Amino acid sequence: MLKLFLLIFCVLGLHASFAQQNEAALAAQYYQSGDFEKAVVIYQRIFSQTKNVSYYDPYFSSLLSLKRFNEAEQLARRQLKAFPHNYIYAIDVGRTLQQRGEKDKANLFYADLIDKVPKNETAIRELATGFYRAEAYDFSIKTFEAGRKILADEKAFIFDLIGLYRFRKDKIMLIQEYLLLLETSPEALVQAENMLSNLFEDNADYDLLKSALLRRLQKDPQNIVYSELLTWQYIQQKDFDMALRQTLALDRRLKEDGERVLTLSRILTSNNAFDQALQALDYLVGKGSENRYYIPAKIDQLNVKSTLLTEGKFSTTELLTLEKEYIFLLDEFGRTSGTAFAIRQLANLQAYYLQKTTSAETLLENLLKINGLPPAILASTKLELGDIYILTGEVWEAALIYGQVEKQFADEPSGQEAKFKNARLSYFQGDYLWAKAQLNILKASTSQLYANDALNLELLISDNLQNETDTIALKLYSKANLFMFKNQPERAMLILDSIQLQFPLNSLSDDILMAKAKIHLKQKDLLSASAELQKIIKDYSFDLWADDALFMLGELYEKDLKDNARAKEYYQKIITDFPGSLYVVEARKRFRYLRGDKIG
Repeated sequence: MLKLFLLIFCVLGLHASFAQQNEAALAAQYYQSGDFEKAVVIYQRIFSQTKNVSYYDPYFSSLLSLKRFNEAEQLARRQLKAFPHNYIYAIDVGRTLQQRGEKDKANLFYADLIDKVPKNETAIRELATGFYRAEAYDFSIKTFEAGRKILADEKAFIFDLIGLYRFRKDKIMLIQEYLLLLETSPEALVQAENMLSNLFEDNADYDLLKSALLRRLQKDPQNIVYSELLTWQYIQQKDFDMALRQTLALDRRLKEDGERVLTLSRILTSNNAFDQALQALDYLVGKGSENRYYIPAKIDQLNVKSTLLTEGKFSTTELLTLEKEYIFLLDEFGRTSGTAFAIRQLANLQAYYLQKTTSAETLLENLLKINGLPPAILASTKLELGDIYILTGEVWEAALIYGQVEKQFADEPSGQEAKFKNARLSYFQGDYLWAKAQLNILKASTSQLYANDALNLELLISDNLQNETDTIALKLYSKANLFMFKNQPERAMLILDSIQLQFPLNSLSDDILMAKAKIHLKQKDLLSASAELQKIIKDYSFDLWADDALFMLGELYEKDLKDNARAKEYYQKIITDFPGSLYVVEARKRFRYLRGDKIG
């Protein structure tokens, strides 16, 4: 009989448990769908029966949603009486006051909770977390601030406050917390830089940081991490002179070997701040040949000078001086795999700007004889040598060396590049059918860069083999392309002009405009380049070069002419008129940046 009674009891208990679970699931469904009237009836019943705290929150929230504030307050106070140390119920009492419209009374109630919090880190954090849960963020902050005073520790809860200030986008207080953190934890510098750069929106925000840093440095001038953050701030505002001054001062004061100066010089170079980059590199070279960064600084110095001279207006005298500096460096440190980059730069200078193609050819041929060249340098050197063979008219040698790279690095980008260069060589020579066959293979390349280049060149050839007139015009155009490749822009321009005169109805008009635009850009004749690109957009808006012209104009106005409004117009037009363009992703990113959006 006893066994039967126990069995019945267990069955009834299980049945009640299943019933409650079904009711709870139904209540949750009502709650999630916003049907609080039905949800609150069920929660009221099962909570009063079970006192299960997991039902409390949706029950309480349902009462608030229905504006049944008295019932909600009574519920919270009953729970608080049963669990006097649980801050969730105390804060919920305040929530009922606030939502009832008694904001002042609620604030006093919350303030009283903070005043009475014990000298206990766990209790302080629980109260602050309760306020955060109730979306009373200001009181969560006040709790942590009070906790610092109670614990007599100004750095207590620093990460909690950083999180709250970031959430509230309180830039001034976030700066203060990070400076407080960096005072004893310099390893947090990168975290601080990332966080601030994600939150800051304009120069005014960086000025807030600068002011705070300068005040800190007046009190603690020996704190290196503040100086490093100040340098970073100058870089973000593109105040490169101050960034350089700050870095050089720090290097001298700490008697360092120049590592931070070299790092800055490369940041400056990437931002086209070439004058400041050269000052930084001159400083490193001035430390003497025994310094560990002497060779990298010398090479970088020559690279920056090369960029300045070969990308802008230059004189033969300046180029010859640069050549001597390269030769001096190679005589000083030898022609080895370690100076391969300088050898290649010198060969480029000689071949394309000083018409010393034989010397350039010899330099690269000798470089290839050095044992132990890394594969990437080996491939690049061979490709560069092939290009120089084209300059010297040794087209069979060029084809041969391109073929070597294509075979040796078949599954790598350099192999794809070699195949494209071989196809382009055939195009230069007027062997259009062979070039087309190679380009058709490359169009399916995994390397998007060469697939796109191959597609453009293949379309150019296909579109201009339809009749004899177009084919003759194409031969002239490919000859002009060859002169552009040889860095002989004047000769290229004469041929491009002659095509329009001889064949006014040719199908190369947009291609000619693009070629001229590229020549003007290389010569830094920005207004002429802009005019040619504008013609493409106006007269050939649905042809091959239209999206290229728009993107190039966007870059031109953004980076060179400093007209962000015009740049945005061109980027926007790519997004709206050419959604399938390869440029659309980058155009959208640049448009959003210029509009002032925060891009993560």
